[in-house]
Amino acid sequence: MPTSPFPERERVDARDKVLGATKYAADIALPGTLFAMTVPATIAKGRIASLSAAAAMAVPGVIRVLTADDFPPAPAPEKGSPPPPPTITTEIAYRGQPVALVVAGTLEAAIEGAEAIRPTYVGDAFVPLVDSPGAVREPSEPVRAGDAPRVLAGSHTTVDRHYVSPAQHHNPIEMLSTTAEWRDGQLIIYEGTQSAGPVRAAVARTLRLDPAAVEVKSAYVGGAFGQKGAVQRQTAIVARAAMLTGRPVKLVMPRGQIFHNATFRPLSRHHVTVGAGADGRIAAIRYDADHQQSRKGQFPPSYHESAPQTYGVADYDGTTANVRLDTQDPGYMRAPHPHPSHFALESAIDELAYRLDRDPVAFRLAHHATVDPITGHPLSSCFLNDCLTEGARRFGWDRRTMAPGSMTLTDGTLIGWGVASGAYPANMTAAIATLRIGADGSTRIAVTGHEFGQGIRTVITQLLVRDLGVDPARLEIAIGDTSVAPQHTTAGSWGTASLVPVVEKAAAAMRARLAELPAGHAAAGGVHRQLAAARRPFLQVEVSNVGPGQDETALDQLRAGGSAKIGPEYPSFSTFSYIAHFVEVRVEPRTRRIRVPRVVSIADCGRVVSPRTAASQVRGGVTMALGAALREATEVDPRYGGWLNDDLADYVVSVNADIGDIDVGFVDRPDPLLNAIGAKGLGEVSMVGTAGAVANAVFHATGRRVRKMPIRIDDLI
Repeated sequence: MPTSPFPERERVDARDKVLGATKYAADIALPGTLFAMTVPATIAKGRIASLSAAAAMAVPGVIRVLTADDFPPAPAPEKGSPPPPPTITTEIAYRGQPVALVVAGTLEAAIEGAEAIRPTYVGDAFVPLVDSPGAVREPSEPVRAGDAPRVLAGSHTTVDRHYVSPAQHHNPIEMLSTTAEWRDGQLIIYEGTQSAGPVRAAVARTLRLDPAAVEVKSAYVGGAFGQKGAVQRQTAIVARAAMLTGRPVKLVMPRGQIFHNATFRPLSRHHVTVGAGADGRIAAIRYDADHQQSRKGQFPPSYHESAPQTYGVADYDGTTANVRLDTQDPGYMRAPHPHPSHFALESAIDELAYRLDRDPVAFRLAHHATVDPITGHPLSSCFLNDCLTEGARRFGWDRRTMAPGSMTLTDGTLIGWGVASGAYPANMTAAIATLRIGADGSTRIAVTGHEFGQGIRTVITQLLVRDLGVDPARLEIAIGDTSVAPQHTTAGSWGTASLVPVVEKAAAAMRARLAELPAGHAAAGGVHRQLAAARRPFLQVEVSNVGPGQDETALDQLRAGGSAKIGPEYPSFSTFSYIAHFVEVRVEPRTRRIRVPRVVSIADCGRVVSPRTAASQVRGGVTMALGAALREATEVDPRYGGWLNDDLADYVVSVNADIGDIDVGFVDRPDPLLNAIGAKGLGEVSMVGTAGAVANAVFHATGRRVRKMPIRIDDLI
């Protein structure tokens, strides 16, 4: 395992992105492309009574209208595999569901044709909210360790509180888009996705195709945050249109339709009870959570996947439940469960620290975790206390006065300083890489993974330059493409931790091949010169890697487009990434407007492979969390179903004026067990805990505990 930190390297694709040269899915221009637009349902539940395509077909330029009659029946369920998304059906499960697809020679004609279609419906009663009559609560398996009820009953001091995290929607700048081409019996799909392999498998199942006849290409994704992790509903619909028309078909979904069709972060409710013993330490935690769920959705309420391990509390009792109602499927959004769960947990722990008259940082430092209480396994590494200590130093925490409302500016502005911790599972997935180095100075690597701004290409470059000395200017990186390598879902912060070992293996295999060159050539200059001297035009190696405890079965699952993920529980250890956030808020004395002028965030993500993009990940996660804590909530219209604020005018996200200084630091100590380089995930944990730190800072400034997100002006009046 390397001991020295990696050097700073600029993002390898930055110049092309700034110049607009990077091609995203919707930028793919194929000859003869047709344009498509979906027709959204205007009821929340029921079925289509009639749908006439005549008005749309009368629009000049409209070529075809696809309805439910144009799609094969849904495939039979496969044991152990989630069903692919439905296509166009006559049954309506949520408002905004696509009921038809209009295909035309121009985008304008497709839009006009879609607006001309007026289906009639037979509506059914629907359940719009988690507390509406008819919502069905469906408990999940509990997560338990020790005997929390008994310990809580004997606790010296207890905090028992309820918290709410609202429904929220991802809003990456790149819209959902699919371009499909049917050529000589081969279906080629260009789509911004985090899951090229699963998309390939799902579309093949839905359209009754051999997976070998489907290719999915997603070289770059313009932001994702989980929205593009699941297989999208529009993909097979557009692919079917290409097959029926015999021409490429492109759909770029309008943002309002994205709000209604893409997955979203569901509203969740959290009841947290934390007890401390006479020694002033956390003795036990009881935590009950539930979240809104569609009628058939499978997004799990996994709100205990990192909360028990953060402070290693031995007595933990966690329950969860789905609350089924009539909406589209919820799904993964950055730090999907730890973001709301650590908002609740860290708020409760801060409140307990105040009840005990303990400094919030010192109280957290007294709870260093070494064992996963759920599995009993040792933690492979946990440097959370290092994060807290360094963060407190950089932030100047020793200048903080304890009493709420005790820190002000001369104009009466209230100052609040808050702290919170975060943890996120350190996962891995099986991966495959093919590395080819040419005597002409070129290098090409094809590998599992997707680039959606997190810096995967920069990580690969960093490794190949260090290990082989290749020319970075002539390095081609092929990722997100099922035609060059099997593609896993890139999510859950397992991208770098899974990519680094397989790229290192490829580099080691290439060095071994170079050592086999004829005597006198192996040591003669760089790798490209060595090949030229040996008169070898190129060398190529293919390698694979699996996570601890995985075997060849994981690679088979990867090749089939299934899940090949493992973690954070491994055969002999558990491992997590950690972070500590320190937040300053300023609350105006009259308007009660909240500003965040500065944040200090220190992360333990194992060895940092790409310092520049890692710091960017943390700043992005903190920015996203500030929006979640202070601004973002998607509102349901209970009269008609669907989302009211389905655009960026009314769904308020953070802008430049809302973001102050974000000081980022890393422990940068390799995890000794997870992989050869000791890298753990970062993209998700960067968001975890920030919202709790904001809420704790608001309390410190105002003396008011706000136990729901977003925290707004009216909560402080």
